[in-house]
Amino acid sequence: MNYLNTIFILVVAFLAVFAEAWFDVIRNLIGAQIDLLPALIVYTSLTNSIFSTATLAVCGGLWFDSISCNPLGVSILPLFLVGLAISQSRELLLRENAFAQCVLGCVASAICPLLTMFLILNIGHNPLLGWESLWQLFIMTLGGGLLTPICFLLFDRIHWTLNYQPIVETSFRADRQIKRGRN
Repeated sequence: MNYLNTIFILVVAFLAVFAEAWFDVIRNLIGAQIDLLPALIVYTSLTNSIFSTATLAVCGGLWFDSISCNPLGVSILPLFLVGLAISQSRELLLRENAFAQCVLGCVASAICPLLTMFLILNIGHNPLLGWESLWQLFIMTLGGGLLTPICFLLFDRIHWTLNYQPIVETSFRADRQIKRGRN
């Protein structure tokens, strides 16, 4: 199920990047676009292998850069570094706690754009930066934090639907009569 899980994550990442580019009502309404890839990176790094995290960072970063004004490939490193940091401390983090998922999603959604902006500035491009950028960073951080538990719920539902559920059987049956003594 590990490769199938990676395929599901990549399909959701592709659909999320497509939806970000196509569905612009929220962007026009609040003035900022919510990025879904950091939330998926948090889920992937907490539940899957580093291979799945790296695959999502490369594919998701390339898909995101291909529809944005970013230079191609600049989003890969920030996504991978966030995923690597979470994956390295996976045992210390509370995977099942929704508040911890929100906090990790907020941190990942804040760090990824900042690292991407840092890389863009270092390769010589001049992005548009101003006071509105702080508003966009705030919306991206808050939206990514709120979408991270939704990612966990979505993929838990997929696992529950497609995986076999363990059957708990005991040797005691309720309809069995136990006779004691000599016969």
